[in-house]
Amino acid sequence: MWLGEWLRPPRHLLALFLAIILAPAVALGWLAWRSFEQDRALENQRVQERLDHAADLAVAALQRNFSRAEERLSRLAAAPDPQLAAAAEQQASELAGDALLVVLRTGEVEAYPRGRLLYYPVAPASREPATDVFAAGEILEFQQKDYPRAIAAFRELARSGNAGVRAGAWLRLGRCYRKARQADAALASYAELARSGPFSPAGVPAELLAHHARCGVLEEAGRLSELQREAQALDLHLHNGRWQLTRAVYRFYADEAARWLHSEGMSEARQEALALAAAVDSLWEEWQRLRSAESISAGRRSLRVEGRPVLLLWPAPALSAPASLSPARGVSPRLVALVAGRRHLAQPAGAGLRGLQALAERQSVRLVLTDAEGHAVLGDSTAAGQAAWRKAADTQLPWSLGVTSANPGVEATRLAGRRRLLVVGLAMIVLLVVAGGYLIARAVNRELEVARLQSEFVSAVSHEFRTPLASLRQLSELLADGRVPNEQRRQEYYQGLLRAGGRLQRLVEGLLDFGRMEAGVQQYRFRRLNTAAVLRTVAEEFGQEAQERGYRLEIALPDSLPCVRADEEALSRALWNLLDNAVKYSPECKMVWIEACWENSRVAIRVKDKGLGLAPDEQQQVFKKFVRAASAAASGAKGTGIGLAMVQHIVAAHGGEIRLESQPGVGSTFTILLPGVTSDK
Repeated sequence: MWLGEWLRPPRHLLALFLAIILAPAVALGWLAWRSFEQDRALENQRVQERLDHAADLAVAALQRNFSRAEERLSRLAAAPDPQLAAAAEQQASELAGDALLVVLRTGEVEAYPRGRLLYYPVAPASREPATDVFAAGEILEFQQKDYPRAIAAFRELARSGNAGVRAGAWLRLGRCYRKARQADAALASYAELARSGPFSPAGVPAELLAHHARCGVLEEAGRLSELQREAQALDLHLHNGRWQLTRAVYRFYADEAARWLHSEGMSEARQEALALAAAVDSLWEEWQRLRSAESISAGRRSLRVEGRPVLLLWPAPALSAPASLSPARGVSPRLVALVAGRRHLAQPAGAGLRGLQALAERQSVRLVLTDAEGHAVLGDSTAAGQAAWRKAADTQLPWSLGVTSANPGVEATRLAGRRRLLVVGLAMIVLLVVAGGYLIARAVNRELEVARLQSEFVSAVSHEFRTPLASLRQLSELLADGRVPNEQRRQEYYQGLLRAGGRLQRLVEGLLDFGRMEAGVQQYRFRRLNTAAVLRTVAEEFGQEAQERGYRLEIALPDSLPCVRADEEALSRALWNLLDNAVKYSPECKMVWIEACWENSRVAIRVKDKGLGLAPDEQQQVFKKFVRAASAAASGAKGTGIGLAMVQHIVAAHGGEIRLESQPGVGSTFTILLPGVTSDK
């Protein structure tokens, strides 16, 4: 709509204004662009030099930090066995929740702090009693299916002085009770098994077997509330690393616990712990490979495990294996390593990152670390702007390091102040030229539009006056010349003169009232009105005129309708205008409806027609003065363009609201909503 107003004739004015505005603006822009190219190149060079310097400082700081960390690990690895555990536990207490120290030996893995590693690459060696101790009872259980005698045999073994035999007996007792459908006895047996000590029948800790078996018994017995508590305890122990399990054993029992607890996802802490455990597996495999190749050296590895970055850091074995642990003495060498996740790396004092945050703040830069696959370990690798990168292959670091400006806007302000001021000055000049031209063009366009609307209004008013004046002149001539054949016809002519005069009076009074409304000086005489009576009066008066034009008016009112506080003359004029519009713009359907009802503490008065209708983009415009819909102009219907504007003024003065619902070719419904008066006050 806005573009259509600008493209109306005369279009040469628009072209002239565009030429006047765009020519100097384009010239200024081209000169500014040419002047600033060299400044931009110089600014980029300065920024790149600063970022390169900051990247070199960060690489040097990382190298120093890793050297210190490797030295601490070397000292820890050189400690004698009686002191190693205490020293490792003390150092590990300073680590974040997703980091730990790992000690690798032949066939053995230890992790500090205790309980943080969910599963281990290798399971600890376990000593089990000979299976033939339980042979008699197992024959009764599996071959003869004689569970009572098998229970008696295993219960006798449960009194043995050997703790391993007792644990195996309680395990088999619980199994036999379970097969015999004695749930409480089975639960009691598994409880004894859990208290039997650190034994691992079939390589699985007895306590873990007991928890799992108790869950199975409770599930079979349908004791769901107890099952939930037991499964939660099992899941908690698994998550807290209570037992030293292999990956397969941990996964099996963790899946079982999740099935009983109906868990579909894992917490953030559980995901971090799983990533650490998988990283320790990778470290173990790497150590085995290096040992077989006899080429063990210091290592700095960045892995992506379970979708998370993990750092592996260990010193050279020459430093980590003291003479007392050399193979020549018959003792296997060991390796002490740090395994750290993202949370630990993000700490200012994290592995290798000590002092980097202060360096970044001093240099006003951001640091980005990425692994070999390009995944971000620290920072945002997708940040826009200039960057200085140092590849891992060149720096011997576990990550590639990138440096970007911490605040490109502030840096641009500092390095290009004069250029920015000049740009602002030129932009203001261009803006003033464009804004001035736009305002001038808008003012001219509005003046042309006002002139056009006023011309159309004068033409429409002239036509509206011509019709009643022609009727007055014709009827007056017939009466004056005595060419009326009888008294009945004379009375009809008098009635015609009265209606034409009334129509002319309404036109004049409407124009005068509209002028007063626009000036804000219209006076209203508000009083309590019977809404139904006012509507019937207007309907009767308008119905006579509508009947002469071939239209019929239907009115529908409820039995009881609240009164309104209004100016009767103004309200009648508003309704008359709506009815007149309904008749004027309904060339096909010769029926108009008026109805009223009580809606949400307001009186709703509706005028409906099945006429031309209005397009959605015209429905708000028609309430402006001198504006007429395109469909009205196309149909040839005459009007002044102030009727709906006057209705809106009147309704607003009464504290009401007017609404319009319309569809092209379907018709329109105008609704006046006025506050109802429900008391005599």
